[in-house]
Parts: sequence; structure tokens; C-alpha cells
Amino acid sequence: MDGQSGSNRAHLDAYWMPFTANRQFKQAPRQLVAAQGMYYTSDDGRRILDGTSGLWCVNAGHGREEIADAVAHQLRTMDYAPSFQMGHPLAFQFAERLAEIAPGGLDRVFFTGSGSESVDTALKIALAYQRAIGQGTRTRLIGRERGYHGVGFGGISVGGLINNRRTFGPLLTGVDHLRHTHDIARNAFSRDLPGYGAELADDLERLVQLHGAETIAAVIVEPVAGSTGVLLPPKGYLERLRAIATRHGILLIFDEVITGFGRLGAPFATDLFGVVPDLVTTAKGLTNGALPMGAVFASRAVHDALMIGPEPAIELFHGYTYSGHPVACAAGLATLDIYASEGLMTRASTIAQCWQDALFSLRSAPHVIDVRTIGLVGGIEIAPREGAPGSRGYEAFVDCFARGLLVRVTGDIIALSPPLIVDEKEIGMIVETIGDALRRLD
Repeated sequence: MDGQSGSNRAHLDAYWMPFTANRQFKQAPRQLVAAQGMYYTSDDGRRILDGTSGLWCVNAGHGREEIADAVAHQLRTMDYAPSFQMGHPLAFQFAERLAEIAPGGLDRVFFTGSGSESVDTALKIALAYQRAIGQGTRTRLIGRERGYHGVGFGGISVGGLINNRRTFGPLLTGVDHLRHTHDIARNAFSRDLPGYGAELADDLERLVQLHGAETIAAVIVEPVAGSTGVLLPPKGYLERLRAIATRHGILLIFDEVITGFGRLGAPFATDLFGVVPDLVTTAKGLTNGALPMGAVFASRAVHDALMIGPEPAIELFHGYTYSGHPVACAAGLATLDIYASEGLMTRASTIAQCWQDALFSLRSAPHVIDVRTIGLVGGIEIAPREGAPGSRGYEAFVDCFARGLLVRVTGDIIALSPPLIVDEKEIGMIVETIGDALRRLD
């Protein structure tokens, strides 16, 4: 594609690409035209091993006929139905199926169109809940540094990625942030959860003292932070955060848009860590990435607190045109069938040791300063080039793609999350390709 003519390049101009250096990309585009199983096909006919499940979402692998058939059938039966004061059977069926596997028993489901919408929905539910129980002064929201919660104004306000925030003004008022937990000096190359940092949960106590518990509605964290570079929670951190939130009447929200649906070796991070929040946000693996959809799981206590007032009254003035979209529900139901029949909700636990051993074989590769794994997620952090942070990570990404592997980079961290159907041979290919790319870096 480097030799692409000026005429062909002009066809790329109209599309303003998200989270992309558009001018750089359009000089040497990387395009995918087909996908099946563990592999994409590039526009020049090469097979590209998918080391990232698309964008953390294609958990069952690409090209699943069951999902395609369900989507096609639903499109022919009923392409769209409104969800305001109306319903259709698939939305109720899908919600019921999700309730059966709900993280921590949070079995009330609100459908959205994406992870970003799920986060904004959860934040609004938290605010509405506090008002419904007579705690209307609780309007403050707490996020965490280096957190990623999508791109809605609520999500970027509680998020803690600087580049995602700096362009867009003051964002929501009444938001504060916990310190992040990343500590390479003490926790580098931990094969288990990091041993140091549980005390950082006490930052919530500090913010309670600063603002007053009576002003704080909710705190939101990713159990495992993905987009910032695979940051694992220190041992005891989530438990401590849960206890502090409970003590002060603050709702705890887990953002499981990435960690949900088997990514960590359990259906949800909530199940793996045994820490139950009040709300959980999901998307991505919900439909195996086949169609945009998200869902918020709520506890009975949160849901029921809003079921008040006259029966004809709307309980929550919130929702989306595509909430519970029938075609997305069909994709989601077919996805759950695949997860169940192939044991994919827990398969990562059976291959996690192989995955960890393979990635840790790179600890002595050039520039590597940390390796982190949990379930089928991995992060390889490399030392930044002096005066050019992020350049080594980007070069490794381009190098891997040229040699048939798709990885994701955030700064100088290579993030990996292959489909849950990955085998040991493919893990070996992932690690070999990354190792070769690291050795080519200066």
C-alpha cells in the first residue's frame, strides 16, 4: 500500500478516523478486508493473526455463522422496534439470559448501544438512585487516574487519560479522581496480582474527607484497566475500595466493558475477584463485536429504589433509540449460545498459565521493563525512547502488522487480548513475532 497512487489516496480523505493519526495513516494505510477464526485478511491478501480480539471484543473469534444467521433472520423478520413505551420479545429474552449469568447477581439489565453509553447510563442511574433514596446532595462522581470509561462527556470526566480530556474544556463539574495503582518500581514482572498498592484504595477516604460523603454519589473503576495498558489491581485493593464505598453510602461501579464475558477466565471480573459492585458496565464481548451494543447490570437494591411513584410514571428519564435493538439482541443471544456450548466463559483459565509463561519469556527482550498478564490479557511495557515517548510502541505495532500480527499499543505498552479460542501454537506465534519486533527497535 505504500505505493498507492494519489488518486487512490483521495478515496481515503472523507473518512475521519477515530483515535488515529489520520495524516500518518493515510500515507501508508493498513486495511483489513475479511476475517475468520483467529485471522484477518489484509487488502494485499496476507493472513493477520488477531492478537487483540479486534478491539477487545471478538471473544469467540471471527466469522461465527451462528451469529450471522441469527442477525440475517432477525433483519428479515423485524429490522427495528422502538423501546420507549414499547417492547419486543428478544430484548426481554436477552435480558433474562444475561440475568442468569449476571456478575455478582446484579440481574437487572439496561441496554445501551456501546461501552461509552453504558458508562454514562451507569453514572446517571447512580445519581438517580441517590436522589430516589433521599440523598439528593450526592452529585459528585469519582473516577481514577489512567482510567478509561469511553468517550461520552460523563465517561471522559471520570476517566483519567490526559489526551482524552485536555481538548474538551472543563467537562462535568463535581468530579474527582483516585490515584492510579501502576507501580513498576515495586511490582514489575509480578506473576500474580501486584503485591503492593492496596492502600491506594484509601484515596477514597481522602476524598470523602475533602468533599464530604454526603456529596459523593458513586466511584467508578475498571477492575483491570485495559486501554491504559493492562494494569492489574493490587492484592486487596478492590476489596478495600468496596468496604470504603459501603461504609460511606457510595455506589461502586465496575467498568467491565473489556473484562466481561470470559476475558479473565471467569464470566466477569466481579466473579473472579469476588467483589460485588452496585453497577457493572458491559459492551464489546456482549455480541462478540458483531453489532454495537452495551448493557448495564444493576443490583436489585438500585433498580427497586427507582420503582417508586405512580405506576404510569416513567421511573428513569434516560434511554437510547437503539436500546435493546432487535438485531443486536439476536446477535447477543447467538453469542451467549456459543459461549455456553464451547465453554468460553471460563476457557481463559485453562490456558492462562501457557499464556503467562509465553509472555514472560519476553522479559529479557530489549527495552522490556514489565510484563503483566491475567486470564487472556497481557501487557508488555517497554522503556520509552528519550524525547519520543510512544515511538517505540508504535514502531513495534507497525512491525508486527507487517509480519502478520495485529497488536494494540497505548504509548509504549503493547496490549494483547486474543480471541478466547486461541491455541498454544498461536500464542507461540504471537510471542515470537513480538520478540522479533522488539529486537529490531533501537
